[in-house]
Amino acid sequence: VQLQASGGGVVQAGGSLRLSCAASGRTSNIYAMGWFRQAPGKEREIVSAIKWRNGNTFYGDSVKGRFTISTDNAKTTVYLQMSSLKPEDTAVYYCTGDRVRRMYFARMSTSYEYWGQGTLVTVSS
Repeated sequence: VQLQASGGGVVQAGGSLRLSCAASGRTSNIYAMGWFRQAPGKEREIVSAIKWRNGNTFYGDSVKGRFTISTDNAKTTVYLQMSSLKPEDTAVYYCTGDRVRRMYFARMSTSYEYWGQGTLVTVSS
């Protein structure tokens, strides 16, 4: 499985940005897709995740109500619509895939097997 993330950039506080992550290869191995982020000097944290089969979603507390995760009909691309962006949202965002079928969403980065390259989001104040 290969994951290709795109859509990062520079935006002013209060603005919006949409990240995309295209999955290719044996995508049938993936049960959930997600986004993590890592700011300088901080640990990687989960932002949001979605289960491909039933569409259930998860959001980290810091992004609830501002970010929306979705997939395309073909279940090969995951989007992260980010609105009302804040300077503290500045980070490298990573797309990820979980190959384990779980009753819950894994919140640790070590639980995810597939990773895309990071895309930098910078929110200016």
